[in-house]
Amino acid sequence: MAQGADIGVVYNTLKDLANKDQQGFISVTEFNRFANIAQLNIFNGLFDELKDAKRLARSGFNPTRDKSRIKRVEEDLAYFSKSDTITKASGKFAKPTDLARIIGVTTAGNIMLDQSTKKPIELCYDEEKIERILISNLSAPTDEFPVALVSEFIHVFPTTINKIQVRYYKYPESVDSNGVRNSSTPVYSLTGSNYNFELPEHYTSDLVYEIGKMIGLNLRDADIVNYTGQEMMTRKQAETL
Repeated sequence: MAQGADIGVVYNTLKDLANKDQQGFISVTEFNRFANIAQLNIFNGLFDELKDAKRLARSGFNPTRDKSRIKRVEEDLAYFSKSDTITKASGKFAKPTDLARIIGVTTAGNIMLDQSTKKPIELCYDEEKIERILISNLSAPTDEFPVALVSEFIHVFPTTINKIQVRYYKYPESVDSNGVRNSSTPVYSLTGSNYNFELPEHYTSDLVYEIGKMIGLNLRDADIVNYTGQEMMTRKQAETL
């Protein structure tokens, strides 16, 4: 069961903040139009935050243990990691449809029988560079040291490789009312048939801020934290009745 940020909490918080800001009523249609965009913006921002955190760590500015920014972001991103075994078709490998960013690619022979047969594949994103690699006498790909060009498809060299395993981060989607991951986008419904955000619950305030910014609300951090906390407490109390 997955515990994503409650879309009802986010919507009701924004509705209260809109009234406080004298911006009027936020319609459900307007809210739903921005919900998934906000989630994607926050998700993509995690990669930048991880890069900044690692840069600071190299400079000695990184708290240890649970306070580590690197550990926190890596744990959140790990929630979206997946692995897929792909067979070559028409000379190329199709990317998973929900792929956001590739973590790594290996060859995938009979991986159920012998993990040692898997070989890491070096990834290249530059057409000119891959051409230089392919014609080089020193760096030409082999079965032991394969190379892949990642573009619209994944092209693996040498071409004798027919199956690969891709580990990647998938795009965030939604979680239904039973806590089951769903391929739909987050949706708030007045009838209660909600699809919550797939981002973890501790991103609730970030989602409020991101959607509010797109709607045009003048939000302050203190207001977001207070209203979000009140709404989450009200929701949890209602669930215990």
